[in-house]
Amino acid sequence: EMVAVSAQFERIVVMRVKHQADLLGGLEKLVKQEKITNAVILSGLGSLTSAHYHVVSNRGFPSKNVFVKNPEASADIVSINGMVLNGKIHCHLSYADPDKSYGGHLEPGNRVFTFAVVTLGVLPAGLDLKRFDDKTWR
Repeated sequence: EMVAVSAQFERIVVMRVKHQADLLGGLEKLVKQEKITNAVILSGLGSLTSAHYHVVSNRGFPSKNVFVKNPEASADIVSINGMVLNGKIHCHLSYADPDKSYGGHLEPGNRVFTFAVVTLGVLPAGLDLKRFDDKTWR
């Protein structure tokens, strides 16, 4: 019914993705550059000139996703959270513009405006987290 794994952070890494970069692509490059296998995304902030995310749209298996892509979005990143699991980023964002807040699972196509800063708590590489985002693991 439940699974828990205990570990301590090996280090904290603060990453900055610059103006016009793709947020997910930038994070993927930095995770690889820093040789991060497993981590917890502790916080994130910044602003964007385009948004692309997906959200779950049903309540039964198999799950279905709705993808939202807005290349003209102008939004602040209110929060970023998630994990790096075996080198793969599983990240969720909350966005806000003058009229609403919204969010979901990070997809390619989030173009950074001013900057984006994401802080990771790096976990041991040997920690077995490979199934933690496996939706078929019941």
